[in-house]
Amino acid sequence: MKTYYPTESEVKKEWCVIDLKDKTLGRVATEIACILMGKNKPQYTQAVDVGDFVVAVNSDQIKFTGRKLTEKLYYRHTGAIGGIKSVTAQDLMQKDSRLVIESAVRGMLPKNKLGRHMLKKLKVYKKGDHDHQAQNPKAIEI
Repeated sequence: MKTYYPTESEVKKEWCVIDLKDKTLGRVATEIACILMGKNKPQYTQAVDVGDFVVAVNSDQIKFTGRKLTEKLYYRHTGAIGGIKSVTAQDLMQKDSRLVIESAVRGMLPKNKLGRHMLKKLKVYKKGDHDHQAQNPKAIEI
């Protein structure tokens, strides 16, 4: 008996659209991460990228629960000694709400080359329109 092991060329990649309007950040991020990794497909394998492309729209209208909007901090480092910077979720949402979605999904993907490759398949837009109509994306309700 031989075990079937899919290669990346055998897997058909599809496009899907997820509307983030009035959705909770963590709940949506887990669903997006599962689609990007391909865990919703029967031929899922850890070492092969079998996931689909995801277009997330209306990132400005994502919802936070509790006091996360004012208390959750996002950190970055400038590279200099003592150069750690932090920004609250509310300030980051005003600056660029796409970064909040990408950060949440990045934390749920594998921390290796394959995870970075999967993250490139995520396209996040602030408003309801996107540039991927030619790929005929299917709408997914979460």
